Amino acid sequence: MKRRNILLVVAALIMTITSSNAQIFKKIKKRVQETAEETAARKAEEKTAEAIDSLTEKPFKKKKKRRKKGAHTEENYEEYPDTEYEEELEEEANTTPAQLWSAYNFVPGEEVIFFDDLDGEESGEFPSRWDINKGNAENASLDGEAVIAMKQYTNIYPLMESEEYLPEVFTLEFDAYFDGDAAIHGFRYYLQFWKAHKSYHYFGADKDYISAISLFENGLRLKGKISGTEREYNTKKSELDNPEGNWKHIAIAFNKRSLKVFIDEYRVLNIPNLGFKPKEFSIGCHDQWDRDDAKIRAIKNIRVAKGGKKLYDRVVADGKFVTRGILFDVNSAAIKPESGGVLKEVAEMMQAHTDLSFRIEGHTDSDGDDAHNLQLSADRADAVKWALVAMGVAEDRFTTEGKGEAVPVADNTTPEGKANNRRVEFIKQ
Repeated sequence: MKRRNILLVVAALIMTITSSNAQIFKKIKKRVQETAEETAARKAEEKTAEAIDSLTEKPFKKKKKRRKKGAHTEENYEEYPDTEYEEELEEEANTTPAQLWSAYNFVPGEEVIFFDDLDGEESGEFPSRWDINKGNAENASLDGEAVIAMKQYTNIYPLMESEEYLPEVFTLEFDAYFDGDAAIHGFRYYLQFWKAHKSYHYFGADKDYISAISLFENGLRLKGKISGTEREYNTKKSELDNPEGNWKHIAIAFNKRSLKVFIDEYRVLNIPNLGFKPKEFSIGCHDQWDRDDAKIRAIKNIRVAKGGKKLYDRVVADGKFVTRGILFDVNSAAIKPESGGVLKEVAEMMQAHTDLSFRIEGHTDSDGDDAHNLQLSADRADAVKWALVAMGVAEDRFTTEGKGEAVPVADNTTPEGKANNRRVEFIKQ
């Protein structure tokens, strides 16, 4: 009897131990499984993060080989098929500097009325499309680009066919060079708008003017005399301080009464009511302290355009809209950063009106070879498409086509005519 009881106790202990071990092993197994799952999940998260980082750094990098610049031609079409070429344009669009100007909302006017890229000008001579009020200016070359170089206390104005040529809605753009610490030596560029014809020749008590651009070490200063009353506006210190020897893109938009000023991607001034309607402008530089003529004072790419309707209104009225505000590097499909304002407006319009889709057409002027211009215009249309896709518009809402120089809208014998022919058209589909 005792033996039987002992055996029962031992059996119970064995069963308890076995059950306990089973539970332990089960827990261990479960923990191992959980650990494996956690590890797998963590690795998956890491891979996902790496993929996202990769896309952030170099988005749309899918193709195995990269074409050389200008390599996509009829002769080597098989070597660089469309899908691979489009992927490259897509990648370039997503890394374009235009993305850095995503908040930029300056949109150039529709029709160019004055444009001077100094093409054909002879170095050392006075720029042929300008006259001078005071100082000295001449054609020069800076980093291989044609510029108007100015000496101290210079003021020039464009030669126009008509008097009081600025319309009630217009934009004005130019690039200005800041030579290192010139700003802290009292240096500035200044842009003056005038109320009446040739009033820029002198500053009389009855003359209205406004100096829209005066860039000092503390930012932008606008100072003007309107109806005999001095008015002055100052911006805060900002990223504009001490530009350290580089180009700045200056853009001004006037709309019936309001004036906005942009320097690079920043809007630095917004005046709801200027107080008068500008009719003409002059531009110059002022060097208060620095008497060193070795300092570089230069401007280039001066462009004036008259404004018009909003994009959606133009689509409703005409079934399309034309823009000359999407700009490209010379002989290239690389989009310039100052095109960001137009691209942003197009993307916002398409996001607000989801029924819209467009055929994007690229157009060039007549300079260069016909076949080259045809391919260049197609490349540019594709680049615009991918830039808009990168801004959130679905790819299937676009088709693209290059027209080259085949459909001019202006005479190709003048700088303004060529500037108007270089355009991107969005035709409603």
